[in-house]
Amino acid sequence: MNFVVLDSLSLPSDSAKPNEDAFAVADKAAVVMDGTTGLGEMLLDGDSDAAWVARFGAERLMTRLAAQSPRPALDAALRDTETEFARLRRRAPREVYEIPFASMMLVTLSQNALDALWFGDCTAIVRRPEERAQAVGEAAEKRRRERDTVKALAAHAGVPAAARGVREVFLPALRRARNRVNSHDGGWLFGPDARAATHAQAVRTDVSPGTVVLLATDGFFALASDYACYTVDALLDAAMTNGLPALGSELRAIESADPEGARFHRFKKSDDATAVLLRVER
Repeated sequence: MNFVVLDSLSLPSDSAKPNEDAFAVADKAAVVMDGTTGLGEMLLDGDSDAAWVARFGAERLMTRLAAQSPRPALDAALRDTETEFARLRRRAPREVYEIPFASMMLVTLSQNALDALWFGDCTAIVRRPEERAQAVGEAAEKRRRERDTVKALAAHAGVPAAARGVREVFLPALRRARNRVNSHDGGWLFGPDARAATHAQAVRTDVSPGTVVLLATDGFFALASDYACYTVDALLDAAMTNGLPALGSELRAIESADPEGARFHRFKKSDDATAVLLRVER
């Protein structure tokens, strides 16, 4: 069995900023990556450290998967990222928050099974023929916790968290949280840290030809998790019927109507939003 791409979309949060999401697809593998927003000075040349780790990670995963099974391929890709980051960086990071990380959802096909490996809050929606869709990953719960955090910080500061010019107000709290990444207390993400390989979450699902898979970064999945426009089944139906660009337009319209995050609590008006719609075929 192989993947066939039905549709794809990757929108930057702002046309003036780099898109820090990335995706890649091969016959038996697909991945979406969501680089974490930088919280300090850039350590790499280029448009964005977060964009670099997402793009490099997606490319190295596809390369390694050509010859290795998923978990060893992930381990090798993380080691590649660790080596390349050390080679390219201008200086060593002084704190963890300076290191580029990414959330990830990787799916691979093997005989009659789909294996998912993930870090962070990317999602896979999987629907087998004649069945209801199921969401793979932890995005819904992670997004709920983040909304609660944003709401509390905004109330304490007395300003909407997504308003222009207030990022510095929240920067100390954001850096404290990022400094806990890739630790027992802070959770694990893809980045230049080979230790993360053993901490990726994993699920195996039996699949058959005709199974449809929607991979999404949290910026796109917000249509379901944050804005409650769709259930996972309805989101997949809309992707199949209307196409991903139409959903992208709907997403941005919701965010433009609430630019400061007064209704939907978040740290910025819009996030990068990436989705890939796949079908399993024999």
